[in-house]
Amino acid sequence: MKKRILIADDEADVLTLLDTRLTASGYEVLKASDGLAALGRARKDEPALAVLDVMMPGMSGLEVCRTLKADPKTARLPIILLTARNEEVDRVLGFEFGADDYVLKPFSPRELTLRIEALLRHQLSPVSTPSAILTVGCVSIERLAHRVTVQRQLVELTRTEFKLLNILMEHTGRVLTREALLNFVWPAESNIEIRTVDTHLRRLREKLGAGGRLIQTIRGFGYRIDEGAA
Repeated sequence: MKKRILIADDEADVLTLLDTRLTASGYEVLKASDGLAALGRARKDEPALAVLDVMMPGMSGLEVCRTLKADPKTARLPIILLTARNEEVDRVLGFEFGADDYVLKPFSPRELTLRIEALLRHQLSPVSTPSAILTVGCVSIERLAHRVTVQRQLVELTRTEFKLLNILMEHTGRVLTREALLNFVWPAESNIEIRTVDTHLRRLREKLGAGGRLIQTIRGFGYRIDEGAA
């Protein structure tokens, strides 16, 4: 079965170019010419990867990316952002919103295809198994045993704290919004308030001691695990 690639861009020639290239490479191409349409197709048609232009009418590619990454059903969808802007702040914002890659216009269709293939290979590769040990900096999680160590010293966490740390470490380097964390950790509890996430993460940082520095607050967005903060 062909993998579906969602391409969203308000420039018809870009859609045509990428449709031709990706179809020739064996993919099924889904197209959208604005942000809202892209969001709808991503939710309905379940593509294997999405390529989103940053500047689109109705809803920007950044907002589409942020919305998809905040939804547990689409949070793992690999996203490449396309933009004609080369400002560092735009690239940083894109990655903070959860983008997996960033490609500047004008771009090489061959290079973009290779980047798509690389992301899909990574997506298919088993990053870990339920019994695997996740390690970031001085913090390690043994997921099957529900054990956490910091600098090889055992740390006692509640079930909720363990789930928060696990999901953050699974997405090391990516920003997870408070809404996304709320949905991951308390999926069936609609009465839980957003600030509950902040409270639990504050306690988690305290318990991790030196490892707590790995958890960074991205003001206005959410949290991420940053290896470089150790």
